Amino acid sequence: MIQKDGIIIVDKESGPSSFRVVRRIKDLLRVKKAGHAGTLDPFATGVLVVLLNQATKLFPFLMSQDKVYKAALRLGIEKDTQDLTGRIVKEKDIGGLTREVIEHRKLQFLGRIKQAPPPYSAVHHHGRRAYELARGGLEVDLQERDVRVDYINILSVDLPTVWIEVGCSSGTYIRTLAADLGRSLGTGAHLTSLRRIKSGPFLVDNAFTLPQIAQHLSDDTVDEMIISLKDALKGMMEVEIPNTLARKIRNGYSPHRGELSWEDIPSFNPGDYLKVVMGEELVAILRAAGNGYEIDRVFA
Repeated sequence: MIQKDGIIIVDKESGPSSFRVVRRIKDLLRVKKAGHAGTLDPFATGVLVVLLNQATKLFPFLMSQDKVYKAALRLGIEKDTQDLTGRIVKEKDIGGLTREVIEHRKLQFLGRIKQAPPPYSAVHHHGRRAYELARGGLEVDLQERDVRVDYINILSVDLPTVWIEVGCSSGTYIRTLAADLGRSLGTGAHLTSLRRIKSGPFLVDNAFTLPQIAQHLSDDTVDEMIISLKDALKGMMEVEIPNTLARKIRNGYSPHRGELSWEDIPSFNPGDYLKVVMGEELVAILRAAGNGYEIDRVFA
């Protein structure tokens, strides 16, 4: 059993669920614990951040990171799932729609917007997954939530298909964005492809497919794929601590401000998170509280 803690950036293929991909990696690497930091629909491909062993503690930090997607919209057809896997519920003629009109209509979906998760989603509704209720024929009315769309680039238009790239906050549904844009255009739309090309700092160009992971395992080069706990949180402020303080923190001790080198954390504000390290080891994640710090996560 591999005891390595860290993350693997997977290039998920179309077909399996994110849960199945994680289960496959867990079985391949024979790790004790595994999870992921943000699901992908079964038909979608691209970056899936898989957490190994103690890295599962990093879930809230990695899950909340911004995402970038490339997608293809098929105008003129609405589906109940808002993607190619669903049932057609409405068809419309797209007429003489132009790229200029699409470019103009996309503007209303930029910035902070309200978005209702699709009925066929993993969101919990009355104690059950929304997709379970929808597949059972029950009406699912999910509450709108605030999301942020930083940009929508129209990459190509070959009607009835439009290719886009979207930069957005975590929790944004590209299926819903496509469906809403289609309704705004008066044609309806659904996704025919979706690929996550970036999650936080992690790029699909640096991701591994399941066959590649299996090959690394066969070649005994698994360590080359695993990003350490320390390096998994690239954007978080970091301070080095001595072994004596590391042992105390791992035993539950919350350090005072004077015990850390402020030269390393000049812009630290109340509520910010700080990772404390000893060499290449991640010791803990701290949060400012009064004249000291609270331990948010600790790592053995």
